[in-house]
Amino acid sequence: MVQSVLGSLILGYRPLWNRARKLAAIQLYVHSEASALVDTAHLLRTLQELWSASSPPILLSPQNHQLLSNMLEHAPRGAPWIEVRGNWLSDSTIYALVKAAHQRGLKLVWRGELGRLPEPDIAQCFDNSLLTLRPEDAVAALKAAPAARPGGTRTPTQPARTPSPVLAGQMYENIASRALMEHCLDQHNALALAGWPTEDVLYSLRHHPQQPSHAVIFKLMKAIDAEQSLETFEDIMGQDPILAYRFMVYTNSAALGLRTGIDSLRRGLVMMGYGSIKRWLSDQLPHASTDPNMQPVRESMVMRAQLTAQLLDAGVENDLRREIYLCGLLSQIDDLLGEPLGTILRRLPLSERIYDATVLRTGPYTGGLQMACALETDDASAIRNLCETFELDLEEVNRALLRVLADLEVERR
Repeated sequence: MVQSVLGSLILGYRPLWNRARKLAAIQLYVHSEASALVDTAHLLRTLQELWSASSPPILLSPQNHQLLSNMLEHAPRGAPWIEVRGNWLSDSTIYALVKAAHQRGLKLVWRGELGRLPEPDIAQCFDNSLLTLRPEDAVAALKAAPAARPGGTRTPTQPARTPSPVLAGQMYENIASRALMEHCLDQHNALALAGWPTEDVLYSLRHHPQQPSHAVIFKLMKAIDAEQSLETFEDIMGQDPILAYRFMVYTNSAALGLRTGIDSLRRGLVMMGYGSIKRWLSDQLPHASTDPNMQPVRESMVMRAQLTAQLLDAGVENDLRREIYLCGLLSQIDDLLGEPLGTILRRLPLSERIYDATVLRTGPYTGGLQMACALETDDASAIRNLCETFELDLEEVNRALLRVLADLEVERR
């Protein structure tokens, strides 16, 4: 039996978010053992087979020289974008391969510091760049940004005091502040941000209790009006951790007087009846969040839930799969509600397996949840260690990741 290329690689991912705060693409980290010969053509074919027209575009990020060289040499025209680190261009082999790949029509992305852009002769080989702002660049950009009005919004008409170093139409990474993110995306038309300044976005909203998404509530109300399936209702509610949590708190409240504890979204939906659900959603709507900066925060949590469920594939056990999804979805809700996770989860009659995995880091779901978290990084050693600790098959882990990423949808312009 020929070993799949997915058994000889370690993959990780990072979402790229566009100006509309929607998923624009996925950065796919690709690691290999230094000594391993990787069939990159096989990897590219695998991606092509899994991806559909609505799947997100991919930015391949090879993590060593050998992998990059293989990709530059063997990727056909029309392959995903390939990232080339600026400081690797000092290697004459990679320099020559970049020039040849560009002539073949490959889409290449230069990755490095804004202050160290490549010389014009090599810069023309790149279709875009993934830039890091040095501290002095970040300071200059924020000085150039229009002053904030009371309440945090910015006045677009106020003239900038100094020109911003931020280049329009490029991608940026490691943007840790909300103000800098808004400067890049809103004032300078950055193509996308790799990662999201979640901590700072949540900190900026700390005086306002987190609310569920207006768009998700509205979508669910429309689905109920259209008399869609129970699965559809559950799927939509599972797109917002706060909405899911609040719904379960409500269905377990004394006001409803149900005799048995509601331990899943599905059971709550069945017990409540559609008229009652719609009235409850109508009560949520006036206070719901319309802040677009929260959209990537929620969507990242949903990705983790989907990945946890895929990694711990429960086979035909639908109830178990829903429980695992809920485990992933609620695993970061403490960041949203500002309370200890254990306190939050103890309000609900959830399976002990969820509490064990998220709070105690033990039990049958902990391996899948920890792996889902590790796959959000480029830390190959952490992923390898988790495979060994929890006896997870690397090829299966990679397949689970690619399935989840391929099922994500982006709006094509």
